[in-house]
Amino acid sequence: MSDKTFLDASLYQYLLSVSLREPEVLQQLRQETANHPMSQMQIAPEQGQFMMLLVQLMGAKKALEVGVFTGYSSLAVALALPADGKLIACDVSEDYTNVAQRYWQRAGVADKIDLRIAPALETLDALLADGQANSFDFAFIDADKSNYPGYYERALQLVRPGGLIVIDNVLWSGRVADPDVQDNRTQAIRAFNRALHQDDRIFPCMIAIADGLTLALKKSA
Repeated sequence: MSDKTFLDASLYQYLLSVSLREPEVLQQLRQETANHPMSQMQIAPEQGQFMMLLVQLMGAKKALEVGVFTGYSSLAVALALPADGKLIACDVSEDYTNVAQRYWQRAGVADKIDLRIAPALETLDALLADGQANSFDFAFIDADKSNYPGYYERALQLVRPGGLIVIDNVLWSGRVADPDVQDNRTQAIRAFNRALHQDDRIFPCMIAIADGLTLALKKSA
């Protein structure tokens, strides 16, 4: 089993062989990031493709990302956005995002991406203070797990009714279902998952793609 899927290796390779249509620039970025000491932070290619599909199905034009790393997810989303689309990307690492910016330029989507280097909660609060509540179509959260509740609450204010929030790592390599695992991050994700299951402001759906994704559709008021 790959660390990016719950499928066994042969079935996972079959899935990729008949489903994945990965643009060359995304493949190049994924291959470069594979050599990074924190390569496990990169999303799986089929997850990127799924997010591209969601963005196109929604007709999204304004997107938000919390957690950029080397830029695979932001590049996938930017490629799926229309020419006048915009992605605000939040991260704290100039080192990681220097790689991302190089590939955004290579793909010709750098003008679609507004990178904010600062603690994401500060960036999200600034967007709300700037009157941008209910203006985003799509948000992706893939950052430090202890702050997931804060990121989610702010993203929920920023996305429009009918907008979609996508949250990564909600299955946490299966550790969320193992009662013997009681570390702080695992417990934080368990609590977060339970909270979203009970949140009447959204229509949630957790799916077993890559390390688990929750899709949270913001209901109309």
